[in-house]
Amino acid sequence: MNIREATIDDLLGMQNCNLHNLPENYTLRYYLYHALTWPQLSYVAEDEKGRVVGYILGKMEEEPADGIPHGHVTSISVLRSYRRLGLANKLMKQSQEAMRDVFGAKFVSLHVRQTNRAAIGLYRDTLGFEVHGVEKGYYADGEDALHMRLNF
Repeated sequence: MNIREATIDDLLGMQNCNLHNLPENYTLRYYLYHALTWPQLSYVAEDEKGRVVGYILGKMEEEPADGIPHGHVTSISVLRSYRRLGLANKLMKQSQEAMRDVFGAKFVSLHVRQTNRAAIGLYRDTLGFEVHGVEKGYYADGEDALHMRLNF
């Protein structure tokens, strides 16, 4: 397994990984926007053949209401057959380090479905995120999201 900064050439692989795993899907244009605006914040995990098997799509909040620079995890996904290898953990840490070191982020935030126990466990128990609030009806299907935050 190799984890590296994502490039424009990875966008279709990232989108494919997203489409296989997540109900929240994004247009290729959205991936391109992230890649061009914050190229240091998105990473891919690739297998021995160079196929994208996981990714993290990160960004900086452009105009934070509180004026504090911080990052946000837009999306993270690892193909099912590559889970439990620590890839999501490594992807998160790479992106967080870049948010802090390159952009001076003070914290990172993300949203996660309240029913996604595996992801909540990773974020809270492994990475140290804390629940910062609940956003009612955040997802298109009406499910609530936990708004989580990790201070650097």
